[in-house]
Amino acid sequence: SVLSRYENQITILSDYLEEFPETDEPVWILGRQHHLNTDKSKLLLDVSARLWFTYRRKFSPIGGTGPSSDAGWGCMLRCGQMMLAQALICRHLGRDWQWEKHKKQPEEYHRILRCFLDRKDCCYSIHQMAQMGVGEGKSIGEWFGPNTVAQVLKKLALFDEWNSLAVYVSMDNTVVIEDIKKMCWSPAQSSGVAHSSAHLHRSAFGPHKNTAGLCPGWKPLLLIIPLRLGINHINPVYIDAFKECFKMPQSLGALGGKPNNAYYFIGFLGNELIYLDPHTTQSFVDSEENGTVDDESFHCQQAPHRMKIMNLDPSVALGFFCKEECDFDNWCSLVQKEILKQQSLRMFELVQKHPPHWPPFIPPSKPEVTTTGAELIESTDKLFELEEEFEILSV
Repeated sequence: SVLSRYENQITILSDYLEEFPETDEPVWILGRQHHLNTDKSKLLLDVSARLWFTYRRKFSPIGGTGPSSDAGWGCMLRCGQMMLAQALICRHLGRDWQWEKHKKQPEEYHRILRCFLDRKDCCYSIHQMAQMGVGEGKSIGEWFGPNTVAQVLKKLALFDEWNSLAVYVSMDNTVVIEDIKKMCWSPAQSSGVAHSSAHLHRSAFGPHKNTAGLCPGWKPLLLIIPLRLGINHINPVYIDAFKECFKMPQSLGALGGKPNNAYYFIGFLGNELIYLDPHTTQSFVDSEENGTVDDESFHCQQAPHRMKIMNLDPSVALGFFCKEECDFDNWCSLVQKEILKQQSLRMFELVQKHPPHWPPFIPPSKPEVTTTGAELIESTDKLFELEEEFEILSV
């Protein structure tokens, strides 16, 4: 408790020190440009509209007997939650949706927020993420890296039927267009065999044929690209390309930070990155009886933090959201034009076909189980309780 109070004091103090400077340089936040001289208030509103997940305390113990707070170890999990929440906001409410204190919000907003509450039955809770991380070799209470949290989100999304996201995590710094189209156009959603076979192999680099801008059957895409942008420090050759990613309309920002200290990066000003910091410990918040959530503590209402890009740890994960296929095609064109142009050292590769030396690509599907990790552990705990009761009765 002493540590959490200290963390809160440091966060509040640094927020007051982190006011934006007077400058003519534009600020980019998740694909939107702001000018400090003319619309600083709009910039701050844009930042405060992002869902802000921080350390929490006094939630039910993870797995029944595990930690009841994630302070000190859950920062990358919280950053992963923030990136995913931004994808869900874009999916249901749109990128231009704004949050205002005490203003009534649509039901979709509260439903999104309920996905992340610190309860074992919420699909993207700290409980579910920590337990799914066990399958990735991470003990509960152990710090995650960007790639691990991406793999966890990919697995948990398979159980989330409401949002119905296709989560693609790139391998070996390579994004494969053919694999993404195969995953997002699942057989159950495509309108006929002819459509699926012709559609999957169409080049994403060409102009989009659907003039109406609609893509019926396309499963909304969460694209995460884990990267290593240097050995011990970020290589300056990547900086311009990294910044370009925050300008794309599909941008969900980046996961990263410093060793064992994760932040959710949402934009940049000059050579400084702008980020939301999860290192504040707040009390557990549950939903009300009517399904709404007291949401004030889930929005950062002060100036966001900034750090110099060169201080960034080279291990990061970029995020992008493509609600429709035309969004993905547009993203591919932007990558070709802005990221891959005349670069001797590319940040990542974008290829049309699945590399022949790779194992075949099989779109992930929901495991043949009726419980998620949290429910499985709960049922196991009940089994142990019954065994103990039986032993007592036998004695």
